Amino acid sequence: MTTEDYKKVSSEIPDEPGVYRFLDGEDTIIYVGKAKSLKKRLASYFGEKKHQQYKTKTLVKNADHFEYTVVESEHDALLLENTLIKKFQPRYNVMLKDGKTYAYIIVKKERFPRVFFTRRVYRDGSQYFGPYTSKYRANILLDIIKKLFKLRTCKLHLSKKNVEEGKFKVCLEYHIKNCMGPCAGLESEEEYDEKIRQVINILKGQIRPVKDYLKNQIEKASESLEFEKAHEFKVKLDLLDDYQSKSQVVNTSIKDSDVFSIAIEDDLAYVTYLKIVNGALVNSDNLELKVNLNDDPDDLLVFSVNYLREKYNSIAPEVILSKKLILVEEAQVVVPQRGDKKHLLDLAEKNLKYYILQSKKEKLNRKKKQSSSERILKTMQEDLQMESLPYHIECFDNSNLQGHYPVSSCVVFKNARPSKSDYRKFNIKTVKGPDDFASMKEVVYRRYKRLKEEAEDMPQLVIIDGGKGQLNAAHAILKDLELDEKITLIGIAKRLEEIYFPGDPIPLYINKKSESLKLIQHLRNEAHRFAISFHRDQRSRFALGTQLTGINGIGEKTAQKLLKHYGSVERIRGATYEDISLNFGSRIAASLETYFKQLEEEE
Repeated sequence: MTTEDYKKVSSEIPDEPGVYRFLDGEDTIIYVGKAKSLKKRLASYFGEKKHQQYKTKTLVKNADHFEYTVVESEHDALLLENTLIKKFQPRYNVMLKDGKTYAYIIVKKERFPRVFFTRRVYRDGSQYFGPYTSKYRANILLDIIKKLFKLRTCKLHLSKKNVEEGKFKVCLEYHIKNCMGPCAGLESEEEYDEKIRQVINILKGQIRPVKDYLKNQIEKASESLEFEKAHEFKVKLDLLDDYQSKSQVVNTSIKDSDVFSIAIEDDLAYVTYLKIVNGALVNSDNLELKVNLNDDPDDLLVFSVNYLREKYNSIAPEVILSKKLILVEEAQVVVPQRGDKKHLLDLAEKNLKYYILQSKKEKLNRKKKQSSSERILKTMQEDLQMESLPYHIECFDNSNLQGHYPVSSCVVFKNARPSKSDYRKFNIKTVKGPDDFASMKEVVYRRYKRLKEEAEDMPQLVIIDGGKGQLNAAHAILKDLELDEKITLIGIAKRLEEIYFPGDPIPLYINKKSESLKLIQHLRNEAHRFAISFHRDQRSRFALGTQLTGINGIGEKTAQKLLKHYGSVERIRGATYEDISLNFGSRIAASLETYFKQLEEEE
């Protein structure tokens, strides 16, 4: 869109708050923004070009036209902008770099509920707490829960009927006092559910009700003169106090709050988040944003606050920030100047600084550690347009002499290097005559059927040394085994080094100097060498077997058994009569002895 195009419609743009949208020639929204004054904000895109950022110039260049919506207030503009960005994900807006699978703690919906760690959330009526940014943090809570309350860990179906009929017996967990034996009716459902209620309080960060519960148990035990039991609850209360002292960052007068801090460096914005429940720090997270056009820290922070509060289902009535901002959520923004809330904000900023330093260091280390093999594999991934890096590659080649002694080889490269312990040799069993297509079908089927049955790791890339015929034969097998969508399959023709894909008649020509082509050629040459070597060995063995079958009383099978046992004709010749007789019988030993004596006389 040009300045001239803008001037044609500029007089119609109102001087009111609203949301504007840039669209490309196909009416796809490429950027959404908000403004206190639509007229002034849109005019800034078509003003003095030399003062514009490169990203802004790129946006205007790729935009075909714009649209806008007038709203009553800046708050409404913020709400609408946020909704449109979430719905359309415009390419020039803030791009979230957040692809983690977070940890949750689940209280399972069942009789005598289990409490355990999970990374998947199902709508099965169970209660999920989290997400936790690391399994370590979740395990701290689970460990505390395990020490405070003896809960079952088994997957038994503890229905009322099953328990009353005595279908289950207590296990080792009961005997080592980690479980009270609800499976055998040794703990009532009411007692167990009360423990679950206290577990949920801990997971919600509500420590005080749990402490009251433990104090009440101490009093009950003392009144009934069960002093040993009272002491056990006292130990648990001390353990909970210790946990609270480590997790609490301010006094309990501070209720539920969300704390945010932001910093922008280069083209990245970093946001840290602290979740406070009843004065205790119960969760934290860090968010990394790629900044395209919206470089204003205030807008980025508002975006992050809304995103993280939605992600963590937070309904905290208070949001603690370093400056006053208008939020989409119905929450009070607090800008503390002193006291415990200021301490929380300082803590968030300190965490943010550490996170930025750590993030930069990790990126630098990853860059330094990138080996030549990773570089080659990334090049290959791009050349072959693969979804994942081909860390595991296998290559097949056939070898025969006018249909005689047909064999095949499979060489394996891992991390761009030969993994010779994984090389495999195949004697062709079902094919007669020189039929490379059928031979390729047999070995590919045998190889991947076995890997599938044994649940072994599959390669990301399979290379067939041959043209379209062998490639299509291999593809048919992978399709039958339902592996064609999991494995990238290519064929390499020898004449012009063309790369073929199944079903595509047009070959791919990779630059002759490309490292990925050199790796493919290395695999092809290694598979060819391995196949030829195996074929030569087989010919030699059959040739020696033919020499033995000329001996009276020795057939082809016996000759093969002799060669397999001794390794060569020379070793058979050097073996003693007793040794051959012991392994193959006196008749075979006598025939061999007579033959080799005659051979010596002739020599």
